[in-house]
Amino acid sequence: MSMNAFIINHMKTLEMIGVLMRISNFTLVSWLGPESPFMLVWAINTCDSLLLTWCAFLRKDAAYTLLNIFWILMGVIVIARTVGFLGLT
Repeated sequence: MSMNAFIINHMKTLEMIGVLMRISNFTLVSWLGPESPFMLVWAINTCDSLLLTWCAFLRKDAAYTLLNIFWILMGVIVIARTVGFLGLT
């Protein structure tokens, strides 16, 4: 079974997992504020964005595909800056 077929067959479950990841992530930030684990928050946000983008793309939902691609790009940039990969401080 291809990965796309797996995602299509489990779309609702995978989207729910992605949404619950995002909700729990932003709840963590809301509760802990500045004490929240920065890299963990962005790693989770980037992972759920990957999952939700794939689902939206397979559903041919352009708006949610674009929105989640934006979050993937933000996550990659923030993580790269945080670990010093981009040389920006």
